[in-house]
Amino acid sequence: MNLEIIFDDEYFICVNKPNNILVHHAHHSRNVADENSLLQLIKEKTDLKVYPIHRLDRKTSGIILLAKKKEFVSKFQELFTDNKIQKTYYGVVRGYTPEEKIIDSPVKGRDANVHKEALTELRTLDKITLDIPVKPYNSSRYSLIKLLPKTGRMHQLRVHSNKISHPLIGDTKYGDKNHDLMYSEKFGWENMFLHAGKLEFTHPFTSKEIILKASFPKDWLALFQKFSWKNPLFE
Repeated sequence: MNLEIIFDDEYFICVNKPNNILVHHAHHSRNVADENSLLQLIKEKTDLKVYPIHRLDRKTSGIILLAKKKEFVSKFQELFTDNKIQKTYYGVVRGYTPEEKIIDSPVKGRDANVHKEALTELRTLDKITLDIPVKPYNSSRYSLIKLLPKTGRMHQLRVHSNKISHPLIGDTKYGDKNHDLMYSEKFGWENMFLHAGKLEFTHPFTSKEIILKASFPKDWLALFQKFSWKNPLFE
């Protein structure tokens, strides 16, 4: 698998995580022999042992930071906990979303009994109506959205999209299977349409301003062409 390296210095490496790749295997995972994790792919490509600074779901593609030494991790993690890093995600969702919306709704943490405050800013970039019926309607409507999470809860963007009745396409846990099936059958697109596209922050060791962008996977590029939508990373 070809792995795109976006940035590399003595403190961290930034890569573009493909869809359906785990960042690392859980202990005693049954899948270890069946598939390589992102950490294994990086090791194969660069011979580096790296340490994840933050998380991306298996089904989410895009930008992820990994420290080159264990002792560097906490400094980078402070950027996330202190809200000193701007994260920009892009999604394709069912229906027409509002031009702008603040989604302020608690999300379950890893302990399923505890809800934690979660905040996401949503901006609509484009919309389309397709003359393709999806139950119970004779046509189907979709929006291209920019998501700016202000907190970092587990599955936050997926849950928040669903909370406002605009679930992400390809999200088998929180999404709409009728629309997912149509995307698969009509276009051959089966991955979840959530992409971590951009990170902006001040480097905690060098104090340089860092702006990193992760190019979209091929399903996204095909969708942009099919729907005549502009690639938002070229804004």
